[in-house]
Amino acid sequence: MAINTSMEQLGKVRSAIRDLFEYGNARAEIIGRENVFDYSLGNPSVAPPEQVKETLLRLVTEEDPVSLHGYTSAQGDKTVRLKVAEDLNQRYGLKISPDCLYMTCGAAASLTITLKALSCPGDEFVVIAPFFPEYRVFIEMTGMKCVVVPADLEHFQINMEAFKKSINEHTKGIILNSPNNPSGAVLSDEILKETMDFLREKEKEYGHQIFVITDEPYRELVYDDRPVPFMTKLYRDTIVCYSFSKSLSLPGERIGYILVSEEMENFGNVYAAVCGAGRALGFVCAPSMLQKTIADNLGITSDLTTYRVNRDLLYDALTSYGYDCVYPDGAFYLFVKALEEDAKAFAERAKKYELLLVPSDSFGCTGYVRLAYCVSTDMVKRSLAAFKALAEEYLKS
Repeated sequence: MAINTSMEQLGKVRSAIRDLFEYGNARAEIIGRENVFDYSLGNPSVAPPEQVKETLLRLVTEEDPVSLHGYTSAQGDKTVRLKVAEDLNQRYGLKISPDCLYMTCGAAASLTITLKALSCPGDEFVVIAPFFPEYRVFIEMTGMKCVVVPADLEHFQINMEAFKKSINEHTKGIILNSPNNPSGAVLSDEILKETMDFLREKEKEYGHQIFVITDEPYRELVYDDRPVPFMTKLYRDTIVCYSFSKSLSLPGERIGYILVSEEMENFGNVYAAVCGAGRALGFVCAPSMLQKTIADNLGITSDLTTYRVNRDLLYDALTSYGYDCVYPDGAFYLFVKALEEDAKAFAERAKKYELLLVPSDSFGCTGYVRLAYCVSTDMVKRSLAAFKALAEEYLKS
């Protein structure tokens, strides 16, 4: 019996991140979890705010169980969407209504729904290297072509010359991710303005919309007072894909939303397409209890100071050992230049020291490794000797 061979391949070959994570689990069973320095997965080590726990307990003990565990509207509970809209309006000076929001099972669902809603035969979608590897999977799943803009290896902003060459009459849109996974870079106001001005010019030239999808699970995870503008204020044809996984430390609960800018042309049709794509993919009625939980915890975050401490410890130590690192303005990733051209070979050698580092090849650029420093500060401190020994091994060779 014939099956979808591309889906079969995805099932047989895990992503580089997940593959390394499973390797770490296997090593932990042999040598003990405390002896594995696992920087593979962006899994927050900081607990959710106490208020989240209190909300969950209240919902379970006081709410009507039939209502609590029942279906909501396909696009999400109206009261929840109203609260989300009010929170965004207050924090970012917006004027959105609940009817531009679609509640989802996290950012992955938000992205796959949105890409499905926008895709037509012959379309292309642009991603900016380095990028989260699943973008390619999500785009190609719709039948669209994934066009990769080579990385700006000097500033880790957008390689504008290459970006402008990537846009053509087949371009349906681009994905922006700021703060960025894997580099931790925050896109500057200047780069964003130049990008949006160029896209507006191309919309006029080609006579059709070019959408910007902003993938924003790290919106609140910024350091050193770096501003992160709300993209619908910069570009009308924007769709925001958001997750509470990182800000509230709820990655396993899978809760987020899609926001379709009400100012965009054909807003009603685009929002309807999002609802239709959610229906077609089976992403309707995000978990009811989680919707109600985040509705009572909007505008707060987990204690993010641990990530700043870890960033500073790692960056300062690794650069002192001779590593070249991208200074992260946000998220919780450190992008480190491998000590040889082959990042995969470097990551394999790092395993000798029980260091689990994700090679950058699947992120759209070569020669780097990603460290997810959303781990305990104690693990960071204990791992520094291993990083130093790894660097010294290369200096001797």
